[in-house]
Amino acid sequence: MERRDELLRKKLILASSVFLILAAASALLYVLFYFNIIPKKAYTAEDFGIKIIKSQIDRDQDGLDDYTDILSSARAYVKTKPKYKSAYYAGGYPPAGEGVCTDVIWKAFQGAGYSLKELVDADIAQNVNRYPGVSDKPDPNIDFRRVRNLIVFFERHAESLTRDLNEIAEWQPGDIVVFDGHIAIVSDKRNKKGVPYIIHNGGQPVYEEDAMARYEIAGHYRWTGFIP
Repeated sequence: MERRDELLRKKLILASSVFLILAAASALLYVLFYFNIIPKKAYTAEDFGIKIIKSQIDRDQDGLDDYTDILSSARAYVKTKPKYKSAYYAGGYPPAGEGVCTDVIWKAFQGAGYSLKELVDADIAQNVNRYPGVSDKPDPNIDFRRVRNLIVFFERHAESLTRDLNEIAEWQPGDIVVFDGHIAIVSDKRNKKGVPYIIHNGGQPVYEEDAMARYEIAGHYRWTGFIP
């Protein structure tokens, strides 16, 4: 009887161990897929018969239109793998190697020939009442790195577009997408449904990924070359 009980106990321990291992493996796979650590097949606009829209502007006159420049500059920046660090910096700009989601945006614009900091600071200075997040106290050291200010700026000076992910042709490389407290550049890669990847820095392990549906979309914009 005691031997039978011991065998039963060992079987239960083995079954529990197997269950825990399988559960841990499933959880690990979920994390790997959720954060796109395991690569997925990426598609292009052409795979869905979508025409790529090019800007008529080449601000920095490098032979690349603004949308292509914004996309390629965002991608080049995240390839440096900046560590996610939210901090306040005198002068506004973080040191190389660290930053947050908004730093992807001004870096992308910088690569296209625009100083997003100067544009945002000037617009806030002239229209402070339109920026509720500033609370009537502009701070050039941080204002251009706050999502709540960028959404006001792009609402005012960029083309506002659909937030519906089912309208896949309306999402173009180099577009800006704003989420609740987060912001990204739209990639030229797409998932199997035609929804674009995003290029962003939210502290996630993969910087260009299939993550558009991970967040609630608050705005979708296309730059029009605004210069005051």
